[in-house]
This record gives sequence, C-alpha cells and structure tokens, in this order.
Amino acid sequence: MQTSNYSTLSPLLRAACAALVLLATSACGSAPAQDAPPAPGNAGLLAQIQAEVGAAACDSTQQCQTIAIGAKACGGPERYLAWSSKDYDGKKLKALAQAQAEASRKQQQADGMMSTCSIVTNPGATCEAGRCVLQKSGLGGSSAM
Repeated sequence: MQTSNYSTLSPLLRAACAALVLLATSACGSAPAQDAPPAPGNAGLLAQIQAEVGAAACDSTQQCQTIAIGAKACGGPERYLAWSSKDYDGKKLKALAQAQAEASRKQQQADGMMSTCSIVTNPGATCEAGRCVLQKSGLGGSSAM
C-alpha cells in the first residue's frame, strides 16, 4: 500500500508560509526612518534653536508663533515649534531654523535618505498658562514665518 506524503508536507508548507509572512513584515520595518537622529552638525543648531525659543512666555495667543524645523527628504519641514514674539522679533530664530533645514537637506542628500513624503501641517500656536505651545491637531493653524 502506498502512503501519502501529504501528511509530512503539510506542516512543512505551513512553516514555510509562516516564515515568508514574518520575512515580509520585518522587511517593511527596515525602511529608512523619517525621524532619524539629527546629524552631529544639526544637533548644535537644534540646541541653539531651543535656546532661542526659551520659555516662550506669552500674555496672549497673538504673541504665539510657529516656526518650521528641519526638512523631510521629500520636502517640507519635519515638525514645528512654538515661540513667543512677546519680547522677541524672531530674526535670529528664523535664521537658525533656515540653516538647520538646509543642513538637514544636505545630510539627507549625502546619506541618500528617503521619507514617507507625508505632509506635516502647521498646527498653529496658542498661549496656555503663560507659555506658547503648539495647538492640538485638528484645531487649525497659522502662518509659520
């Protein structure tokens, strides 16, 4: 009497399919990260930007502004920061942000980085407890610079 190889083949086939599924899902996670750690040169610029923003003290929402920070490989900023115009015109902050975005673009180009090309919208800023903060998403926005 001839025996079937189906009973031995079935577990092997299931294991092979499971391995392929695991391999396929792990490959999706290996794409370059869009929010990679800043390059060493960018870290200094980011620290200067944070120092310029400071406490972002405000008396009213009209004093709260947003500024685009960084650059995504497909274009547009990585994120936004809230800052206050209460006692500050923001000229140095804007120059630092532009320099940091340019440094990010150059580093990404040199590294051949890619991103998801998702759009980061300006959330706008508001004054909460005497400090400018970004608005929660979906609440609208204002101009960056």
